[in-house]
Amino acid sequence: MNSVDASVETPTPGVAQAFFVWLKIGLLSFGGPAAQIALMHRLVVDEKKWLSENQFLSALSFCMLLPGPEAMQLATYAGWRMHGVRGGLMAGLLFVLPGALLIIALGTLYAWYGSVPLIEGLFLGIKAAVIIVVIEALLRVGKKALKGAQQWLIAAAAFVGIFFLDVAFPLIVIAAAAYGYVFIRSNNVAVGVKAPDQQQFIASMHTVVIWLLIWWLPVLLLWVFGAHELLFQVGTFFSKLAVVTFGGAYAVLAYLAQDVVTEFGWLSAGEMMDGLGLAETTPGPLILVTEFVGFIAGYKAGGMGLAVSAALVTLWVTFAPCFLWIFVGAPYIEWLSDQPRLKGAMSGITAAVVGVILNLSVWFALHVWFSEVKPIKQGVLTLWTPSFNSLDWRVALLTMLCGYAAFVMHWSIFRILIGAALLGLGLSYL
Repeated sequence: MNSVDASVETPTPGVAQAFFVWLKIGLLSFGGPAAQIALMHRLVVDEKKWLSENQFLSALSFCMLLPGPEAMQLATYAGWRMHGVRGGLMAGLLFVLPGALLIIALGTLYAWYGSVPLIEGLFLGIKAAVIIVVIEALLRVGKKALKGAQQWLIAAAAFVGIFFLDVAFPLIVIAAAAYGYVFIRSNNVAVGVKAPDQQQFIASMHTVVIWLLIWWLPVLLLWVFGAHELLFQVGTFFSKLAVVTFGGAYAVLAYLAQDVVTEFGWLSAGEMMDGLGLAETTPGPLILVTEFVGFIAGYKAGGMGLAVSAALVTLWVTFAPCFLWIFVGAPYIEWLSDQPRLKGAMSGITAAVVGVILNLSVWFALHVWFSEVKPIKQGVLTLWTPSFNSLDWRVALLTMLCGYAAFVMHWSIFRILIGAALLGLGLSYL
């Protein structure tokens, strides 16, 4: 990967202008991290030029090393870079809040009525559109990140490792970083980004203390004041989850489902899958499935009031750590990316990200097109095998139409999503 181009002057927008762009991203951030990252790249790098290409990729590589939703953290970093902590909070919250509000609304309908045909019809089209959005994202990120044969090799190895061999995502990142550190050399000369000094380190320690208090104080107050036992359980469980969610929501779903269904009994397996479906087809990070879990668990334990309270606690302990990681690490991203050896490591990580996005793209497409997809073990290999009898022809047709709209007609993401949702609603009644 090229060095961070610190010499490039990028325009700094006004706060109001940035607010509406982050709101737009929050409202249109369908399709998981691949599509969300591509959307941010299109608006922040290609159109607005608020970040350079190298700044964006360096931040993306850093965010992939962190636990939690990388797309939300990338937005937080971009906002911080332009307007400090205020900008980071604005970008991060606007990325999460539209989807979070929608999850509460849909969770309410789900708790009261179960599945709703109207919503299912709209989501039918959105799922098809998301496949094309993710493919477009893969092409965009891959074109920028894969600069040579070594990066292509790392991307291919990352895809095989995570899709066929079920290798843990943190191990893939560590291996890619190690390979890049040793073998990849950048042709660019370091531009001399100033090294952090003692004052910066002290400021970082203050940030750690402040955000640890923001994260944990509400949870401790729930315990001190004797709030409903479920709220404290939700707060501690999802706080722990926030620290181990390396690789995004998909990497932690098995762990989440096992504890939520078998250990705590908050949801049934079917309800857990319904929650994942809602999170996949609403804007915002997929980890918002945790909000649905908290909401339904609260509704079962004490009705609507406890449901909303549990959802809010879940949101708090899921995303407060994300701000901690970014506000502590953001001042060091460009310096880390300017170190000769670390440039190679970051290049390796960025290439591995392409393989991971390809994995998510294929996994998502299989599960949208087919209602039955089973992992079949062949020695060390895991083969995701669809039942062809379970093909949903409506989604297949809508996917082809969305692909035509995106790659031939060059429609915007918004037009594709709206058109697909309306067509999906019509086809759902056939």
